[in-house]
Amino acid sequence: MDKPIKVVIVDDHQVVLDGFIARLQTEPEIEVIGSACNGVEAIEVVKALNPDVVLMDVSMPLMNGIDATSVIKESMPDVKVLMLTMHDNREYIMKVMQVGAVGYMLKEICARRMVQAIKTVYQGSTYFCESVTQTLFSQEVVPVAQKPNPLSRREEAILKLVVEGNSSKKIASLLNISYRTVETHRQNIKHKLDLHSTGELAKYALEQGIVA
Repeated sequence: MDKPIKVVIVDDHQVVLDGFIARLQTEPEIEVIGSACNGVEAIEVVKALNPDVVLMDVSMPLMNGIDATSVIKESMPDVKVLMLTMHDNREYIMKVMQVGAVGYMLKEICARRMVQAIKTVYQGSTYFCESVTQTLFSQEVVPVAQKPNPLSRREEAILKLVVEGNSSKKIASLLNISYRTVETHRQNIKHKLDLHSTGELAKYALEQGIVA
């Protein structure tokens, strides 16, 4: 990596905030460039510092992390937001995905996995810690009555791999097709579904039974 990944950490508990900063300060590939203690402050800090990745607490005063993420993604869509929380439940996870966050992990996550999560989302994939993945995908999802699925089988296969956190490069390798072909399929999927965030695509895939 030519330059460190610029990270902003948002949490309303100073002890937790200090702990996360201490975890990451020893990582040469990661640079913590700022912090905030609520959603309103988070928006200001992110706009001022333009980080690569934001570690965002969910429950905070003034503005929660979900609403703050929605505002950040509207004005700065390239910023990757990883949600940090104590809440391991489906409702929170689905809300997070809907506002455009690309990952969800519990605060108890070890330092090694936290670093892995930051690198994963920075490279364009999604990251959900193991317990969150189990919560998200192990429960039965009742398909929603809606329009017929407009995707081809190839597009469904690519959507499934995207939702599972694979990069376009990895998908190209797995399906033995070119990177450009994968990118074309991804754009076609978004156009057909009129969905633009990874979270929205994941929600659609769940509702349609493309991922189980």
